[in-house]
Amino acid sequence: MKKIKLGSSDLSVTEVCLGSMTWGLQNTQEQAFEQLDYAVDVGINFIDTAEMYSVPPSKEKFGATEKIIGNWFEANPGKRENLVLASKIAGNGVPWVRDGGAITGASVKAAIDGSLQRLKTDYIDLYQLHWPNRVTPHFSRHWPGHINPLETDAAAEEAGMLDILNALNDAMQDGKIRHCGLSDDTPWGISKYLQLAKDHGLPKMVSVQNEFSLLHLKDWPYLIENCILNGVAYLPWSPIAGGALSGKYANGAKPEGCRWTMLQRNGIFRDTAHSHQAIAAYQAIADKHGLSLVQLSLAWVFQFTGVTSTIIGATSMAQLKEDLSAYDVALSDEILQEVGAVIKQYPQPF
Repeated sequence: MKKIKLGSSDLSVTEVCLGSMTWGLQNTQEQAFEQLDYAVDVGINFIDTAEMYSVPPSKEKFGATEKIIGNWFEANPGKRENLVLASKIAGNGVPWVRDGGAITGASVKAAIDGSLQRLKTDYIDLYQLHWPNRVTPHFSRHWPGHINPLETDAAAEEAGMLDILNALNDAMQDGKIRHCGLSDDTPWGISKYLQLAKDHGLPKMVSVQNEFSLLHLKDWPYLIENCILNGVAYLPWSPIAGGALSGKYANGAKPEGCRWTMLQRNGIFRDTAHSHQAIAAYQAIADKHGLSLVQLSLAWVFQFTGVTSTIIGATSMAQLKEDLSAYDVALSDEILQEVGAVIKQYPQPF
């Protein structure tokens, strides 16, 4: 599998990143180990997790996924140094995580130490802020009227960012993390962190992971342009829209054990009439060209301009293998034109 430079860092990562958020809830440790073994065997070197996982999040499952990965490292001595490991500090609003408080320099230091202990490693290659302290247009808050930037105190936000960057710098100096990045952030957030880093000689954010799929394209072109021109790696998460672009929820179906049957922190916001109409249109394109809907959807994201590495997730080995099969799918101009026509019809289906 091809490797690509992670933004302005010195890390090289595979174009597919193995996500882990279902491990410890929808997947057992044994199943997670099987996924890790398979991913490493086929050449993936990039693993993403977070202190908040398993998902859907709960007080009981906080840190469960990191513990599973740590157990895998312990059971597979010598493999840790060949992998790029990413984790994240949870943001505000989760009552059982630091009493729901905002990310601060002090909380960054405490969270890193907790993650290192659970992961049974001395360092994290990419340490990310799971979401900003301010309210941002993510998780279906991108529609007019859902947020009001006038309510954001820019000066206070900048002060908080500087405090966070100083803590990340200390962690880098101590060898606990190698690089830092963002998640669920915006062009303003990315640019402000880059400017503060430059002005104060602090670590540069080398990546951002945001939701991006055929059903969720709001980062194109403005945020992705920002990333490309500033040397920030763009890491799409939920490239099949939380499983919706597998087609398994067609015609109102909700298979037992699937994510839409579980209580979600932000609700089942992808379940809209326009989403289902768009999915049906993409399914027709996939059928016409002898592809699965998953292959079509993932291949489109894998090959999208500006995408560095795509974070995939699976709850079964069959799903994981299907996801990875999309990496070798070359989408013809005809397919891309047909997909483009659906995008124009359903540019923002949820």
